[in-house]
Amino acid sequence: MDQISVESITLIQGEILGDIEGSENIDRKIEGFFGLLKRCIEFSDPTLLNPFLDEWWQTNEVERKEYSLPSVNQILLSIFNVANRDLSAEMANQLLRDILPIFIHANQYEQAKYLESQIKIISKTQVALQQLEKSKSDFISIAAHELKTPLTLLEGYGAMLREILEQKKIFDEHIFLLLEGMDSGSRRLREIINDMIDVSLIDNQILSLNFQPTWLYQLLEKIKFEFQKPVLSRNLSLEINRFSGDEILNFYDGERLFQAIANVVSNAVKYTPDGGKITIDGRKLAEFIEILIIDNGIGIDTHDHEKIFDKFEPIGEVAYHSSGKLKYKGGGPGLGLPIAKGIIEAHGGRIWVESEGYDEANFPGSTFHILLPIRLEPPSQPSSNLYEPLFTRKPLNKM
Repeated sequence: MDQISVESITLIQGEILGDIEGSENIDRKIEGFFGLLKRCIEFSDPTLLNPFLDEWWQTNEVERKEYSLPSVNQILLSIFNVANRDLSAEMANQLLRDILPIFIHANQYEQAKYLESQIKIISKTQVALQQLEKSKSDFISIAAHELKTPLTLLEGYGAMLREILEQKKIFDEHIFLLLEGMDSGSRRLREIINDMIDVSLIDNQILSLNFQPTWLYQLLEKIKFEFQKPVLSRNLSLEINRFSGDEILNFYDGERLFQAIANVVSNAVKYTPDGGKITIDGRKLAEFIEILIIDNGIGIDTHDHEKIFDKFEPIGEVAYHSSGKLKYKGGGPGLGLPIAKGIIEAHGGRIWVESEGYDEANFPGSTFHILLPIRLEPPSQPSSNLYEPLFTRKPLNKM
């Protein structure tokens, strides 16, 4: 029966070649395909077609487009049409029974080759993206350190100028006002440089934490004091509620945790209109403490809930931002929330935001959730001995 199918292929091969318009090279390829197809039928081995399929796959994107090289499925369809037209029903049925397993194998083989090529493309893309991300991180690190030197010179010369004026008893209010403006700009620039360095540390996973005894209620009161001036100047209300667990002695990096929470509060201040309200609350869970930072500001679009934690992704249109750090919708480099995320995750915690959306008319507000693990002991035994007296201290009564 195999011989009947081989003879049938020989009969219809010429007609199929005649129907395909292409170069001599294409004709040779198709003749080679039919030659291997006959061998596959004779030996009942579809894998004999694999070397041709490998070569066929390599010419897919070039010769097939240029010379209309048919696909394996197109050849199968041509065989089916010619067989039904020119062969007897018995010969056509036998031929199709013999070649269908071969073409099924060819299709599966081609699909595997396609998946393999796509995996290679994706892998190359991922490598390229990783290299790009590393280049960006390296640039941030280098730029930050390079900017520190001239900034230090500016700060030094400003201090020297102020000292010279004081020594010569020159108390010109206009000059000192200009110096104060220089100092303010230098401080802001140093904050941005330090943020860039922190982002670089987080990106490279080398942010180190110095775990110390920390009471959250004290840390939050410190944050309230830090924001007292901008809150009063914009007639905002910043309330801190005592909650279960805020009196527990935990071991965190207090300075870094202050930085992280302050960055989130700063974000709330910037996007809450004058006269608005910001509330810091929380609760104790089984193994975590959750801190909530709630505002009644303009809110955040749902598709930006993850984006805002990516570096250099400020919220809203940059063109409409004001220049002040804590003014309403004040601009910035978009590093505060990414740094907060990096610090909190370095503590083993998590941060996310909930908001119904962005609306400058109805002010749906936003709620940032900060989840911190309860850490009742310091990370090392020597530290444990050093802080042992603190464990016996009675917890302070809530206000």
